[in-house]
Amino acid sequence: MPYPEMLVAPMRAELTENGFTELKSTEDVENMMSNMQGSTLVVVNSVCGCAAGMARPGVVHSLTGDKKPDHLTTVFAGQDLDAVAKLREYTAPFPPSSPAVALFKNGELVHMVERHMIEGRTAEMVADNLSAAYAEHC
Repeated sequence: MPYPEMLVAPMRAELTENGFTELKSTEDVENMMSNMQGSTLVVVNSVCGCAAGMARPGVVHSLTGDKKPDHLTTVFAGQDLDAVAKLREYTAPFPPSSPAVALFKNGELVHMVERHMIEGRTAEMVADNLSAAYAEHC
């Protein structure tokens, strides 16, 4: 059963207010993948503490540099169930993880940040990891 929308709305807004487009359905994810040109960042958002303290702030901070993805998107684990399941088909062989961050270039997964790479890190460390990936792929 998905989390109540009232609970996740502020967590969604933390990304959407910073330019992220939500992918809420299987069709949204399929459209993104089939029309992808350039670089696309996909954040698998979550209600957990590491999403609140490290992932979302780190992702937002990573976008302050000169190099950044062409497109910013997000799905919400525990809420957008079908969209998350479809996205995870494209992030294989990485196991399901939330929060997580995937960077695609022209439809190919080029960088993945899994939950174990977020937990116990600072938001700045998450941002640095992503900024290095942008420098290489964006």
